[in-house]
Amino acid sequence: MEDRFLVDSGHLSPAALEQKHRLETDPSSRKSHMEYLPGMEIIESDVCRQVISQMDSYDYSVYTAREVRAALEHESCSVEDLKALLSPAAEPFLEEMAQRARVETSKHFGNTVYLFTPLYIANYCENYCVYCGFNCYNNIRRMKLSLEQIEHEMKVIADSGMEEILILTGESRAKSDVQYIGEACRLARKYFRMVGLEIYPVNTDEYRYLHECGADYVTVFQETYDADKYETLHLLGHKRVWPYRFDAQERALRGGMRGVAFSALLGLSDFRKDALASALHVYYLQRKYPHAEMSLSCPRLRPIINNDKIDPLDVGEKQLCQILCAYRIFLPFVGITVSSRESAAFRNGIVKIAATKISAGVSTGIGDHESKYTGKEDDADKGDEQFEIADVRSFEAMYRDMSGEGLQPVLNDYVYV
Repeated sequence: MEDRFLVDSGHLSPAALEQKHRLETDPSSRKSHMEYLPGMEIIESDVCRQVISQMDSYDYSVYTAREVRAALEHESCSVEDLKALLSPAAEPFLEEMAQRARVETSKHFGNTVYLFTPLYIANYCENYCVYCGFNCYNNIRRMKLSLEQIEHEMKVIADSGMEEILILTGESRAKSDVQYIGEACRLARKYFRMVGLEIYPVNTDEYRYLHECGADYVTVFQETYDADKYETLHLLGHKRVWPYRFDAQERALRGGMRGVAFSALLGLSDFRKDALASALHVYYLQRKYPHAEMSLSCPRLRPIINNDKIDPLDVGEKQLCQILCAYRIFLPFVGITVSSRESAAFRNGIVKIAATKISAGVSTGIGDHESKYTGKEDDADKGDEQFEIADVRSFEAMYRDMSGEGLQPVLNDYVYV
């Protein structure tokens, strides 16, 4: 395990410290990351095999400028073209890629940019993911909002004009069970036209229940598609089971969700292979479920509480731009989200080229939207943040800035009949 991922032990008990050390140093003490745990639904699907076989065989060092140029000249982008566009050979062609991506974005999305805000309702977690601020061994202030507190936070956000919300929790069924999340969805439907979820993966029937409660779409970060690397980063908890996480979006679609979103956390493993796998995950599921709305995110590692050394290393803004442009050229109809992990300057630029959706008025902490949205401080308890954000603009500032860039901010484009 790389030192940059080690988390400060904080005030753990001696027994917890011993278990944490054993998990980090003795692989035999960990449960298999490829074996399902009791209660986890297994579905029959060939998508995983297709994605991983393409990723494993991807040698991006063999691509040349000639193949990149050919990919940009093709009317439609094949899987082989995508591989060329993600390769180091494509870096000198970034301007041409951006121009092609801009054309595709304008063709299918016009000059619109969609705005939403995330709402974290709990930060309890049962997983030990060594790069995440919520991990069960990190000494942070934990909190779970009551339903009354959730509704208050939602009202504050809705009063700002926002119409789409993304509900997030730490990955703890014990503290944030499906019924609790379902009640949060019911509350959200009172205030918002679009309700998304970014929670721990669940079974098909549970996704169906959450959809009936009001959820429209589900986002799941695979983190890294490299199962061997995944094993060294997820040492404990349900999240450790790699294949169950991989199939989450398909279970969500089978459960009736209108849309699903995909992402790798760039910087955990080989970012070019992870970018390829993310795009192909969408590509193969899109062919299988053509009615579904699908989108991609492109987050990079960010510092967390007790570990500010975490950094995406070789994934700079230039590489991130290359990936986003390749995504748009390969998947012209797919939504692309760029989170507040990135700077305001980067996000202002990329929405003119490839991205179609950005978050605004963001907090990754628990229970602090009122102070962030209204400027009024209160004495209520708050939970610590999952990671540090880079773009701290309010919803009003984001709306104004997007309009000033010649874009049309969109709060909602879905009508229920």
